[in-house]
Amino acid sequence: MITIASLIVFLSFYTLYYTSKRAVLSYDLGFEKWMQKNPKQTKIIGLFLLLTAYSIWLFTQSLGCGTLMFLIQLMTIGSLIIILMPLKKVSSKILLFIFVLVALLELYYY
Repeated sequence: MITIASLIVFLSFYTLYYTSKRAVLSYDLGFEKWMQKNPKQTKIIGLFLLLTAYSIWLFTQSLGCGTLMFLIQLMTIGSLIIILMPLKKVSSKILLFIFVLVALLELYYY
């Protein structure tokens, strides 16, 4: 569940990052152009994903611990997106590999 919440936090921050007018954007995938052209719908989707991730954190942890872990995760993932996206170091294959690896580790140690 924590891995899924992490993925949702990443997707939500990624969608909200693409609505920024000052960010250096690349259009490697087709939906990135759609996100840039439709900022209002993208912001709604991003905020809904953030709320979903926060509710998953609250479901898996308590109120205090879930809120703290969500905020730490949001700051960490947000910083990584802002730093690595202009350098084009984030690709969908690397993200898929990391997600599968972390999910397997979570299932193994759970």
